Amino acid sequence: MNNAPTAGSPLPETSAPNTPSPDTLAPATLPRHVAVIMDGNGRWATQRGLSRSDGHRAGTEAARAIVTECRTLGIPHLTMYTFSKENWGRPGAEVKFLFELLVDFLREELPNLIKRDIRLSVFGQLADLPLAARKALEHAISRTAACTAMRLNLALNYSARDEILMACRALAAEGLAPEAITEEAFAARLWTAGQPDPDLVIRTSGEVRISNFLLYQSAYSEFHFTDTLWPDFTPEHFRAALRDYAGRQRRFGKTEATPA
Repeated sequence: MNNAPTAGSPLPETSAPNTPSPDTLAPATLPRHVAVIMDGNGRWATQRGLSRSDGHRAGTEAARAIVTECRTLGIPHLTMYTFSKENWGRPGAEVKFLFELLVDFLREELPNLIKRDIRLSVFGQLADLPLAARKALEHAISRTAACTAMRLNLALNYSARDEILMACRALAAEGLAPEAITEEAFAARLWTAGQPDPDLVIRTSGEVRISNFLLYQSAYSEFHFTDTLWPDFTPEHFRAALRDYAGRQRRFGKTEATPA
């Protein structure tokens, strides 16, 4: 992990000590839940003549920085699209490396998660993951269960369509009457149960789609698409997305309030 190629660049000093930065974000403007589709590791590596594994290592460092930034800013929920159900179709060696990288990340980051009071959760079918990854995840989930300052969700072996079907099957198995199947009852059977819907969904690398990610929960999310490849996505880029979000007016299908 420590040999990963450097991605991004440090934030330049733009303000004097004790002077508020023009990039300061007001807490009231911050989203409660940010979801990120981390895309572009392979292209980042190809552009530099590196292996895809190098790209994934650099992407892991970018993820580490964004988790830290969220905790620093006080954003209470962060969901990172880590491995989709469709990703099993990638070459076997790449899939194996990705889960080895995940195990290394969890081993290194677990003390920091506990120290920063960050609870780890997984959205997806854990049972289908390689044994070492499953054990590492179960251990990290257990060790951070009492943490309350922030929730870090990893979407692993995840499919939003499967999640919706899972909720439907749960409702059917419980024998709920049709009139008892409300939005609240349905949401309570999703992996996101107990957490707010994402206010902001970010996707990197220039792709403009959501790729079977949080389909139900993102009904009224704001979206931020950027051409920046994920390993180059720094806390500065993240703050730019937050400023963009802060400047939007969220009406949730209603009209803008008429001035008095």
